[in-house]
Amino acid sequence: MKVETSLHFNGQCEAAFKFYEQRLGGKLEFLLKWGESPLAGQVPPEWQDKVVHARLKLGGADLLGGDVLPRDYRQPQGFSVMLGMNDPRTAEQTFAALADGGSIKMPLQKTFWAPLYGFVVDRFGIPWEVNCE
Repeated sequence: MKVETSLHFNGQCEAAFKFYEQRLGGKLEFLLKWGESPLAGQVPPEWQDKVVHARLKLGGADLLGGDVLPRDYRQPQGFSVMLGMNDPRTAEQTFAALADGGSIKMPLQKTFWAPLYGFVVDRFGIPWEVNCE
């Protein structure tokens, strides 16, 4: 069994995944737009250029995502994407990248379980935890 994280966006998937690729050092391996898929007829014309499925290789994991129709979109809650790191400098750079245009919920700091831990919601509304052991 393989566990993967799939993120839902309200029309910002392509921008988010390109941001993650550039700022987090990922590799965008696949991006399919609604209008290029067999599902093109099931979305309105203004949604044809939105992403139905994207896959980003990030470390040893795949991060999946897509744009859901506005009527189906819900602001992310009840989860976060955890990034485990072992280099403090990389953790600081990653946290700063995610915080750029986003909202820091807990600054990157020493905790009882890790030398550095922080919680941020990025500019796309996705909650992230950065944990550096």
